[in-house]
Amino acid sequence: MNLQFQIILFAVIAAVVLFQLYNVLGKKVGRQPEEDARAKPKGAPEAADAPQGGPAATGTVLDPATLAAIAGLKARDPAFDPHRFLDGARQAHETIVRGYAEGDREALKPLLTPVVMTSFEAGMADREARGEQERVEFPHVPRADLELATVEGEKAVAKVRFLSELKQTISAGDAEPRVEERRTAELWTFERPLNASDPNWVLARVEPATA
Repeated sequence: MNLQFQIILFAVIAAVVLFQLYNVLGKKVGRQPEEDARAKPKGAPEAADAPQGGPAATGTVLDPATLAAIAGLKARDPAFDPHRFLDGARQAHETIVRGYAEGDREALKPLLTPVVMTSFEAGMADREARGEQERVEFPHVPRADLELATVEGEKAVAKVRFLSELKQTISAGDAEPRVEERRTAELWTFERPLNASDPNWVLARVEPATA
C-alpha cells in the first residue's frame, strides 16, 4: 500500500512539474518571426544582406555610367558618398515639399538656389491670394534614384529622380477640406560649390520625369 501511494505521489509531482514546464515553454517570449514579418516593410532586405553603408543598405543600385560619373566627382571631392547623399536628398525632398505646401519660407530658403526660391515664392503667394492652405503627407518613403553626379566647372552637380506618393489636404475658408492623393515623378537637380566650407547641397532645378 505504501509503495502504491509513493508511486501515485511521484506521478502527481511529475504531472505538476510537466504542467509548469509547458506553461513556461509554451509561451511566446519576445518578438516572434511572424511579428517581424508583419513589422518589416515589404521588400526590406535581411540584415545579413545589408552591410553598413553598402548599396543594399539603401536599396540603391548604380548603373555603370553613373558610377563612372561619380568617379569623376570623387576625384575632385573624395568625401562624396552616393548612398549618404541619397539619404540626405530624400530628407531634403520631404522638407522642401512640405515647406512649399505650408508656405514655410524660412525652412525653404537655405535649401534652394535664389532662382528656385523666386519661383516657389510666386507659387506660394498665388495660393495665399486665393485664401488656400495646404498640408502634405507622405504615406511611404519616396523612392530616390541617382541619375547623375558630376562636376561642372567649380560646382558639384547631382540629379535625383524621385517617385513619391502624396496626400494633400487643401482648405479654404469655411469650406470642407479637399483631400487629394497622387503620385509624382520628378527629376531634381542639386548643386554645391566644390571649394565651399558649407557641405550642404541646394536645389537648383525641378522638372518632370518618367515613372
